[in-house]
Amino acid sequence: MSKKRIAIVGYGGMGAWHAKKLLISDVAEVAGIWDIDEAKREAAKEKGIFVYDSFESLIADETVDVVTIATPNEWHMPMAVAAMEAGKNVISEKPVTMSSEDLLKMIDASNRTGKLFTVHQNRRWDADFLAVKELYASGELGDIFQIESRVQGSHGIPGDWRGQKEHGGGMILDWGVHLIDQILQMVPDKKIERIWCRCDHITNYEVDDGFKLDIFFEKELTAHIEVGTSHFINLPRWYVNGTNGSAVIEDWNKPLRVVECTEWDPGNVVPVVTAAGLTKTMAPRDSSTIAEHEVELPKSDVHNFYRNVCAAIDGKETQLIKHGELQRVMKVMEAAFRSDETGLPVEIDDKIC
Repeated sequence: MSKKRIAIVGYGGMGAWHAKKLLISDVAEVAGIWDIDEAKREAAKEKGIFVYDSFESLIADETVDVVTIATPNEWHMPMAVAAMEAGKNVISEKPVTMSSEDLLKMIDASNRTGKLFTVHQNRRWDADFLAVKELYASGELGDIFQIESRVQGSHGIPGDWRGQKEHGGGMILDWGVHLIDQILQMVPDKKIERIWCRCDHITNYEVDDGFKLDIFFEKELTAHIEVGTSHFINLPRWYVNGTNGSAVIEDWNKPLRVVECTEWDPGNVVPVVTAAGLTKTMAPRDSSTIAEHEVELPKSDVHNFYRNVCAAIDGKETQLIKHGELQRVMKVMEAAFRSDETGLPVEIDDKIC
């Protein structure tokens, strides 16, 4: 099978990342790039990558099978639609676009032209996420009632378009789209009942530079998603609670630590001394009623995304990142913005994908 030829629109951070991966791909190759910035075009040429003279010439190239769009967010929809109408399959960087209305236009173009359209939700291949996803599915902790997912840094929003509203900046659209997608992949079978969100504006007043989002699922499961850009001591990347134990991943590459309950009622609990008195309720358990172990993070290959796209184009596989999943994530993000604006929880009409 010949390699798919992929042209990249936008040669910034992610566009260059795509090109680097495709240069060593077993299923695809770089046809070329286009960027409005001359310096970025020259940077691509220095890597030996062909540079088109316009977006129009890129999508007119009959040898191109796929167009990957890695531009600021407001350009995803019009460029994706134009590329599909020119007969190209399309990969959009995340977030897919800035509104559910625009997303429907992209999905309609895919249905109308018969071209594959998907989004690069690359963090479905993060090893920490895969470890927690596997733990959730295993039932090892009993009925899960609490999932916490956090990413925190201390550098604020990067000093580029990500800090500007007109370009779709802010942390909900930048990082939230990944963490929401991960939670919905982990919990695909539970209906969302409501959303609650608070946005931070610590270093940027135009867009959110952090947020706290709670997704309330049916059957007493709550997922807490938190992103911060002004944190100098980070909380754990993942924290999970179930009726039979707890689990934590402290940081991206740290192992999964699991503590299971082996005996619920230990009999006489030895109280712990606190500053203002004694407490049995908050006394720690001893080793006779719990079992603890660590799980190394699984191996993962993010290039499986491109392998799936190429196989899906040939009709050999179903695309992994589906239109309904994109719509569900977009619904959650839009509900998060509404909740922040009103100060109230928002109920959504959730369709499980």
